[in-house]
Amino acid sequence: MAARTIASLSISFGLVSIPVKVFSATESKAAIGFNLLHKGCGSRLRQQYICQREGVVVDRADMVKGYEFEKDKYVIFEPDELKALEEAAQHTIDIVAFMPLAAIDPIYYDKAYYLGPDKRGGKPYSLLTEALRSSGKCALAKWNWKGKQYMVQIRVGEDGLILQQLLYADEVRSMADLHVETVDVSSAELSLAEQLIEQNSVDGYDPTEYTDEEKQRILVQIDKKIAGQDITVAPETPGAASGAEVIDLMDALRKSIGTKKTIAPAKASEKEAKAPARRSAKRAEPAAPPAAKRSRKQA
Repeated sequence: MAARTIASLSISFGLVSIPVKVFSATESKAAIGFNLLHKGCGSRLRQQYICQREGVVVDRADMVKGYEFEKDKYVIFEPDELKALEEAAQHTIDIVAFMPLAAIDPIYYDKAYYLGPDKRGGKPYSLLTEALRSSGKCALAKWNWKGKQYMVQIRVGEDGLILQQLLYADEVRSMADLHVETVDVSSAELSLAEQLIEQNSVDGYDPTEYTDEEKQRILVQIDKKIAGQDITVAPETPGAASGAEVIDLMDALRKSIGTKKTIAPAKASEKEAKAPARRSAKRAEPAAPPAAKRSRKQA
């Protein structure tokens, strides 16, 4: 599917204006969804909006949007007023500073977008891209979008510029609130832990090597249910209980180093790729009762 632009903006780079198009860089894959049904007849249920004062169902045609400025007191906005508020936003991304890439903690990262050059924006776009790449820096900028001003990072990706929305300080909880206890570790324990890290280190993260194993597990159970089989609770993995106490830390580290864990899960992915064929074969067995085809469409 061809990429679809969600906005046309301009990056303000000193006195240079760079026309760009904004594209979504990510696509959220929702967890497997289960619909609410009427227990008696199995029909889908639908949501309704109920007026809290009159207790009646309200149609969408009778709904308006309002802002609560005091408890239970609202000012009503008409559709054209809401549109005017949105259109009043500036269609520019104003760069305010440049800094090293590592200056922004990833905990402040929010949604990411791709930036592509718009008409007559190829040359200044390429200039900013190469300047950021050669300097090893990123740009910090302000972006007004859908009723909110975002602080954003503009950085160089493999094929162009990436716009990264950033969270404000009051949107990130402080880890200091956890009151994490600091415990001294011995040099021997530290040495073994470093060996374990080195043993299981890889050169980088390849997202194509990993799949959602939990989603695949649930799909297998759903197929069993469609085929008329009961779903049973799998036994707990030994040592998987949360908060399990390690009695001998040194012994656990030594045993961990002796048994190297497989890092690349490519083989697991191959098994998952074959799983649908096995599930289809089960459905085709004469003993299995007829069942409706499962829809994998996500909500």
